[in-house]
Amino acid sequence: MMVDRRHPDPSVSAAGAVPLYGFQPPVGTPYGLEVSTVEDFFAQHDDWPWNPPRPGRATFHYLIAVTEGELRHDVDHVTRTIIPGQWLWVRPGHAQCWHPPGAARGTFILFEPDVLRPDLAPLLAPLTAHDAPAVLSPHPDDTAWLQQTALQLLDEHRALGRRPLAIHHALRRSLLEALLLRLANSPGIAPTATATTGTGTGRADRYGRFLDALELHFRELHQAADYAELLGCSVRTLSRAARDATGKPVRELIDERRLLEARRLLGAARWDARAVAAHLGFTDPANFGRFFRDRTGLTPAAFAARDTTTDQ
Repeated sequence: MMVDRRHPDPSVSAAGAVPLYGFQPPVGTPYGLEVSTVEDFFAQHDDWPWNPPRPGRATFHYLIAVTEGELRHDVDHVTRTIIPGQWLWVRPGHAQCWHPPGAARGTFILFEPDVLRPDLAPLLAPLTAHDAPAVLSPHPDDTAWLQQTALQLLDEHRALGRRPLAIHHALRRSLLEALLLRLANSPGIAPTATATTGTGTGRADRYGRFLDALELHFRELHQAADYAELLGCSVRTLSRAARDATGKPVRELIDERRLLEARRLLGAARWDARAVAAHLGFTDPANFGRFFRDRTGLTPAAFAARDTTTDQ
């Protein structure tokens, strides 16, 4: 299927770390997009990654439309329950853990970020942002249309060889993009600066690519220069893009993402401070303690002791 279960990223091998998996579709599946069903996916992978359940991260999007039963899924160490009519969206870099599907049924879509046309990126930014909701509840008027379009996408995906490959892929991509554009109208999806402003398009694109890189690498890369090198630009150029989008410097955005992960792990996931420090790339737990206290006013132990039930 899509996930390379045998070859996790060797850079994520520390004790307690969550392995990173790349997109690996079956031979013959073109262009970074695969469509299946929840039941078929589980039937073909009865030994992984839910038996026993264990966390992992991926470099691609998981999008699941639940049409029957209930699906339970952990996203960033918080268990979500998805009911018929709702959609689960796990974005690249988010920690996730599967539960047995039980009677859950629905369309299962996996795709790499670059499968979408670049000109749609600003319109889809509210959906693809790493802090967008994991569970989407579309407007009731959209539910039937979304489910039918998902089935059409599944049918076209299974029709490989029925028509020229370029047309086959164009149809799949168009159906996927139509789904995502309609999902962008879901309650709880707020417009972002990237989606609503027409200024600095190049910088907005660069900032979006920075967010993607940050989501995948915030555990091991902690300097603005690291991300500038990944993106093939100067630190100054990256800094301008970040300030245009958020008003904040790159280093502050990196620290905010590390802090968010620390709060999630200390809270809902109940990790101890030493494990969190190692997971986030701190060489000394004391340095992590100072980092956390300076930004929250609490020590990691004091934060963990609170009765935290959310991931914020």
